[in-house]
Amino acid sequence: MTSKACFTLLSLKLDSEGNLLKKHTKKITPKTFILDVDGVLNTGQFLYSKTGKVMKIFGPDDNDALSLLKPYLKILFVSGDRKGFPITKKRIVDDMKFDLHLVSTIKRIDWIKKHFSPETVIYMGDGIFDKYVFESVGYSIATANSDFSAKKAASFVTKRGGGERAVSEACLHILEKFFEPFNPKKFSESGIKVSGEWNG
Repeated sequence: MTSKACFTLLSLKLDSEGNLLKKHTKKITPKTFILDVDGVLNTGQFLYSKTGKVMKIFGPDDNDALSLLKPYLKILFVSGDRKGFPITKKRIVDDMKFDLHLVSTIKRIDWIKKHFSPETVIYMGDGIFDKYVFESVGYSIATANSDFSAKKAASFVTKRGGGERAVSEACLHILEKFFEPFNPKKFSESGIKVSGEWNG
């Protein structure tokens, strides 16, 4: 009985250490924040007409929250949606002024490894293939409405869903975990410019 108890404790300890090393205790210096678009910055829903995809629903505040991270991280977006890419480009590139790359969801981790050091990447996603990205980057964030496997593999899961301020929540979390917590008073004196979308 003693040996069985010891084996169980050892097994639990190894499992816990493995998860913590992967999810929480890995020491990284983040340099890049890569976000999936559909299901993260927007709701992941597509509105169709007879001519095809005509609309995606993006949420409020996320662009302003991303402005808070600009002094610390390179920020860019990836999408695997070819048919809806013109809509995505309009929002990400034309309106928000961020880089956007058309990247297959299946080959996304290969693309990240080719262009970045994965251990310095924070990646935010929601889909079934994002699990494999989460397992390879330094830190990973899943939205509340992500696929179960993605949430299980993520370092952090937001309380809000994609297109419902999940990105804002993630930005504040990143600031607190890796840099310094958001302080509205200090921010007003910092000279950092927000998107201005709500300023008319």
